[in-house]
Amino acid sequence: MKLNKNDANAQVRKLNPAYRAVLIYGRDEGLVRERAEKIAKQIAPDLRDPFLVANIEPGRLKDEPALLADEAAAISMMGGQRVIRVDGAGENVTAAAKSFLDDPIGDGLVIITAGSLKATAGLVKLFNKAKNAAAIACYEDDQGNLQSLILEVMGAHNLGLEPEAAIYLQHNLGGDRMVSRGELEKLALYMGPSEGGRRMVSLNDARACVGDSGTLTLDMIAEATTGGDLKTLDDTLFKAFNRGENAIPILRNVARRLQKLHLVRGSMDQGMGAEQAVMAVVYNKFSPEKKSLMAQLGKWSTSKLGNALDIVFEAEAECKITGLPAEAICARACLRIANAARMR
Repeated sequence: MKLNKNDANAQVRKLNPAYRAVLIYGRDEGLVRERAEKIAKQIAPDLRDPFLVANIEPGRLKDEPALLADEAAAISMMGGQRVIRVDGAGENVTAAAKSFLDDPIGDGLVIITAGSLKATAGLVKLFNKAKNAAAIACYEDDQGNLQSLILEVMGAHNLGLEPEAAIYLQHNLGGDRMVSRGELEKLALYMGPSEGGRRMVSLNDARACVGDSGTLTLDMIAEATTGGDLKTLDDTLFKAFNRGENAIPILRNVARRLQKLHLVRGSMDQGMGAEQAVMAVVYNKFSPEKKSLMAQLGKWSTSKLGNALDIVFEAEAECKITGLPAEAICARACLRIANAARMR
């Protein structure tokens, strides 16, 4: 059966006993693993128990399609229902899965995990049509799912979130469920045990732990550049280049930051208040970017921002046509702009 989002969440919490097999697949590999483990633990709390959990390599099922049904029918030496795991599957397990679902024997639960499969894939269509099986698609967390995950992990550790910290986490997590959960657990460990009441996670706390994503590093470079923070600029540029970041995305991110400041300054020149002008480009009053932009407005005029944008555009052109080291061109441009921000 094909499950929608709400039905999928319900089955992950408590699987319908009518389902003899579950296919869990999608782009978010972390969410695939997490859901597979949650469903498996409904049957076998200890997934390392060899009497209750059997693991089959997908490649074996292509040559031995009956193996899946045999494992599902096997009786545990210690008693109890068994789980049969087939991880990293593809179309090579479709025949075995069909043979089992057509005539399921025993009481074993088959859990098959796969990567990003199309809705037209034979394996997906098989599970969508079967009345005794379920297909659960896993995609990257949207804001609603991510917020639920953040609240779940923080609540489990008796931690609350200041508004700025909550927004920061939503903007810098979400590519992979297991990675996001790991980052949140790391944050909880950083905060330490909560004694004598609920502790609140601040923006600085969140930044200290969840601060190594590519997007975040680029944003920190742009903020340090327009803020004239030479030490942070040097550190973040080194980190970005050390892990192979390209100079062009860095320059374009700096340009976006300058364009926001330019728009804000232009609105202020027309008589708009600073906070109102910033909110026109940030939208959320709790966003860390709002506070950052407000703090840097005094360093810039409209004409200075225009000159800074020219520096960025020239640097990008030089990276593309001169053949000189792009990292050096990028660093020099950022340094020129940062020094301009320091000059009153």
